[in-house]
Amino acid sequence: MSQTVVERTAEHIAESAHRASRATSAVADAIEDGVGVVRRAAKQGGDAAEEFLNDTNRRFQRHPLLTLATTFAIGVTAGTFIGWMMKRR
Repeated sequence: MSQTVVERTAEHIAESAHRASRATSAVADAIEDGVGVVRRAAKQGGDAAEEFLNDTNRRFQRHPLLTLATTFAIGVTAGTFIGWMMKRR
């Protein structure tokens, strides 16, 4: 009888270890998939940022006067806003 209990216990431990191994493997696969998704997203984000900067540089080169006027207008607006905020205090 004690041999049967020991055998059952051994089988139960082996089955539990097998389930734990499968669960660990599933978690590792999920983490690996997540890392792949993050890498792809980072690469796509970097590519999009690089494309945006290239487009912006081309636009600046094609329209230098408009760029200068826009920069001046933004500077005047920011200066006026900062002056107004300082005056209120």
